[in-house]
Amino acid sequence: MKSTFSFSNLLGTVYKQGNVILYDDGEGTHLVSPCGNRVSVFNLTTNQGTTLPMEMRKPIARVAQSPAHPEILLIADVDGRALLVNARARVTLAHINFKDALRDAAFSPNGRYIAVTHGSQIQVWQTPNVLARDFAPFVLHRTYTGHFDDVLSIQWSKDESFFLTTSKDMTAHIYSLNPLMVPDRRRPGHTKKFRPMTLAGHRSAVTAAYWSADEEEIYTVSRDGACFVWRGKPDNENDDEEDEDDEMDVEEERNRAGPSRIESTAPAIATKRWGLATRHYFHAVSTNVVCTSFHAPTSLLVVGFASGTFGLYTMPECESLHTLSISSQRITTVCASADGAWLAFGCAGLGQLLVWEWASESYILKQQGHFYDMNTLSFSQDGQVAATGGDDGKVKLWNTSSGFCIATLSEHSAPVTAVEFAKQGNVLFSASLDGTVRAWDLVRYRNFRTMTTPRPVQFGCLSVESSGEVVCAGGGGGAAAADSFDIFMWSVQTGKLLDTLAGHDAPVSSIAFSPAGTGTLVSTSWDKSVRIWECFRRSAAVDPLVLNADGLAIAYRHDGQEVCVATLDGQLAFFDPRDGGRQTGLLECRRDIAAGRRLDDKVSRKAAAGSSCFTTVTYSADGSCILAGGNSNWVCLYDVGEKVLLKRWQLSQDLSLDGTQDRLDTRRLAAVDGRPIDLVDDFSDDDELTVAERADRSLPGAQRGDLSRRTTRAITRSKAVRFSPTGRTFAAASTAGLVLFSLDAGGQAVFDPLDLDIDLTPESVRDLLAAGDALAALVGALRLGEMPLVDEVYERIGVADIGLVVRQLPEAHLAAVLQLVVRRARASPHLEYHLLWVRAIFGVHGQKLREQAGTGRYAPVLRSLQGVLNEVGANVKRTADENQHAMLYLWQAMR
Repeated sequence: MKSTFSFSNLLGTVYKQGNVILYDDGEGTHLVSPCGNRVSVFNLTTNQGTTLPMEMRKPIARVAQSPAHPEILLIADVDGRALLVNARARVTLAHINFKDALRDAAFSPNGRYIAVTHGSQIQVWQTPNVLARDFAPFVLHRTYTGHFDDVLSIQWSKDESFFLTTSKDMTAHIYSLNPLMVPDRRRPGHTKKFRPMTLAGHRSAVTAAYWSADEEEIYTVSRDGACFVWRGKPDNENDDEEDEDDEMDVEEERNRAGPSRIESTAPAIATKRWGLATRHYFHAVSTNVVCTSFHAPTSLLVVGFASGTFGLYTMPECESLHTLSISSQRITTVCASADGAWLAFGCAGLGQLLVWEWASESYILKQQGHFYDMNTLSFSQDGQVAATGGDDGKVKLWNTSSGFCIATLSEHSAPVTAVEFAKQGNVLFSASLDGTVRAWDLVRYRNFRTMTTPRPVQFGCLSVESSGEVVCAGGGGGAAAADSFDIFMWSVQTGKLLDTLAGHDAPVSSIAFSPAGTGTLVSTSWDKSVRIWECFRRSAAVDPLVLNADGLAIAYRHDGQEVCVATLDGQLAFFDPRDGGRQTGLLECRRDIAAGRRLDDKVSRKAAAGSSCFTTVTYSADGSCILAGGNSNWVCLYDVGEKVLLKRWQLSQDLSLDGTQDRLDTRRLAAVDGRPIDLVDDFSDDDELTVAERADRSLPGAQRGDLSRRTTRAITRSKAVRFSPTGRTFAAASTAGLVLFSLDAGGQAVFDPLDLDIDLTPESVRDLLAAGDALAALVGALRLGEMPLVDEVYERIGVADIGLVVRQLPEAHLAAVLQLVVRRARASPHLEYHLLWVRAIFGVHGQKLREQAGTGRYAPVLRSLQGVLNEVGANVKRTADENQHAMLYLWQAMR
């Protein structure tokens, strides 16, 4: 089995914190959203979502986009470390450490400069060359001072000669990019050096300032709900704010700035004397402004409030056009599209991402991940849908191709502990701590069967028989079920309890039905045993298999000939269920699953490794490998036959999570008591919170307070790992979300160097194709393993040559050609061409594929092909239905 899996996508997490960006690059409208320490890009035109492979050291605080090159993004984390990336090519161009948290970052209109906040200062950097690699790509242009507190926002003018800044010091400033000479009104005919202009008058921190479309007005918004309009003062009005100290000798300025600076005409922005024209106030229930966005062409101002409502206002009159409550918590960020029709909102408290079309009052996008941890995971039979269950009591269905949540099932009233798809039909089963097992119809997305027990039992595991007629659940999932260690069996058709399998003396941690359809059920428990149940026989009692430690997880191989059990002592034990449960192997895995250090650990990582263990295991699609995860940042892949570790994958590099680093940073320890500084509550960064949100209502000296308040740091771990039935992808339900790893993520095929010779080159393959030898060209491209070349050869093979190529195709390349057809069918619109390939392959090699369909060689690719054909059938049916309605309408109109 191939082990070259790499990060593919991140599902289950659509927004964490920071700002979102809406932009149009000509190929569609894209939404950029920070997801922890990664960035996701959603194409709202094609309904596709992808997560960039690069990771930051800490959660992302700010994302900026270049107006001149929409694919260029600046990504900065909460510590000030930033990456300049190409979102389309998915590569990193440059990196820099600003050494301070960025409140805002903005590219100049032509993309030549980047302005970033640096505490109370503003730094302007020259944008690195995206076409060449430099040793020091970021060059500091200038540092600007003048504010007395943290700068909150930056806004460039159209000609990038000036930029606006706002700060906590309740003022806004106008800076010039380069030194500039302006006329001196007190001394006609003379010039003086341009000094930053100050716009003062607010009584709270100024969150944002914007230029009008003609740059004749400036709009400033403060956190207390005030919106001020600034305009240029008439020349005959007295200017008492001008200071004589700003006057400088002309000769001195000529020596400093040069004659060209003095003799040039100053821009209109610099010559104006800006003054306060109008004061406006937002009359909302909670006037605490959190975020704003301004669309200059239409003069629309969008304001997000702490109450979860947003308002849409026209400037400069500040008339309210629209007010809507879209969330129960504060709106963290807001952004308007290029045409002003769509508004994007992010809510960090709920992990919610919304795109709203305000004219039609409809949602373009509405996505939300699990509010708490993700506990369980399961793939559908075609691998196109992944189901997850979380502590919030919801079951969510995710489209693995698009990355979007397609349905949310919220009937459970307690955390969902297990989900599993039926082998046949569109049915999903879920078990929960609320004492119910529910069956869901995935066509109508409704709960059509609820299975319970005579006494309340909290279920911690679930398994469905291969026919889909019987479902079993194990008790002992919670503290309230400490006296129920039985396995319950129901009929899906009637919902009645068929049998209760008793025998375990501790909570049942995991159960699994045999995929071979023999009715054999295996279970493991905390009582250090594994039991094999023959459910459809008169006597289901069997002798237990003794383990060295508590059993935590169990998995059946696809052929039903082997069982893997993960135990508390960090071992993987293998048994043969056909031979009375004979043990066939044992793997020691403590060192592989060793977790990293937590901030509050009193022992070293090496000493804590003795308690490491796997809590979830699954077999690969071909059954040759076992994938395991647990309370660690690593997911491990083992070869079952050789009993060796093949590869490990790291789930996250986010240092804000516990368990991601092996050693603690001694520089982050307090000087007084030696505690980590990250464990000390610091509200300085939460200045946007209201007084009610920051209030501590606990009594002085109280040891216990609000138990629902989270006072611990999140720990990186994987609660469930599963292989896709296609074998090309596996997923891990981790703290960061549903992380997908795929063989196709890198975009390059893996070739065998032993199958190459010196004459096999891309040029020779194209020559063979031009000469009409399609079979040799296809085989040569497959041997080279270059995806663009393989796609080119495949698309250039004539329709009349498909049958001949398939008949002469060597059996060694049959699976590769099937995978090629599957991949091109998803990316290319030539539907009939792909179906001709499928028909030819099954017509010639159908008997061989049928005989080996259950083996690991062809089973994954056949499942992939089944998923593609199902998707194509659904698309064709939808198109035919739409055409039918259109034809009926035209026919009625013609009558």
